[in-house]
Amino acid sequence: MHIIDPMKIRDAVFVYQMRNENEIRWHGRYHQHTETEYELHYFLQGNGEFLNGPVLYTINPGTLFLTSPSIHHEIRAKNLNSPITYYAILFSVEPEEVEVLKLLQRDIRRASRYAIGTNYRFFFEEMREKGMTKNENLRRSAAHQLISFLYLLSEGKPSSFSGEDSVHLERSLRYMQNNVLGTITLKDIARHLSLTESYFIRLFRRRMNTTPMKYYTRLKVEAASAMLAGTNLSVKEIAAQLFFYSEFHFSRVFKQYTGLAPSYYRIQYLQTLKNPSDLPANVSAGVPV
Repeated sequence: MHIIDPMKIRDAVFVYQMRNENEIRWHGRYHQHTETEYELHYFLQGNGEFLNGPVLYTINPGTLFLTSPSIHHEIRAKNLNSPITYYAILFSVEPEEVEVLKLLQRDIRRASRYAIGTNYRFFFEEMREKGMTKNENLRRSAAHQLISFLYLLSEGKPSSFSGEDSVHLERSLRYMQNNVLGTITLKDIARHLSLTESYFIRLFRRRMNTTPMKYYTRLKVEAASAMLAGTNLSVKEIAAQLFFYSEFHFSRVFKQYTGLAPSYYRIQYLQTLKNPSDLPANVSAGVPV
């Protein structure tokens, strides 16, 4: 039996504190997507503006934007002392998916900006985890969750994710993301949530398909990617700023997560700015990893 997918998640990225010149140039580029692709941008913090077609909006924490196909859009950073942090999900809907298209087209005519608050970090992280996995069932699950979210959004009642487990995960993600440029332990996170370490590990692994500290390490690798791409800091200096044990440890972890050595990643990224088609297959057009 052939299963028709009503929607496919093409890319899902998390951008942590967009602050350096190259990173702003890449993520803030004026661009559009194909005639079947829509994009959601969910801003968590920072100061700037979002150009969505002809309308320029102020970026506020907890603001969600829906961009339709072939519409030019752009993120404009206004204050580097208040860097922008956001999720972006690029998804496609084929012409035969009439009902989903009706939903999206109706909402775009009515509004493309939604104030949903900052408590959807876990939802978007789950979309990123499941939507970009190689597991076909999980990818389909993510697509259906996204459709459900869009239907609720159109009614002004997006899912609140108010269950106790989701609240704990939301708080843990916020805590880890806010401490990427520091150093925290599993004990620190569990204490912050008032949970035992063993319970928190089980909860996190069940919902995120990874352990808390592996997720935290990946966040550091993503921050390192931005530093490699947009600063002149040496690999040793980046390793120190992100509290890796040593330059060697940082290089080993970075390659484990990205498939590239830090120095080679920097070369590839700079080439990408000149020619986007040179982007390595294992590096996302948004945030690598």
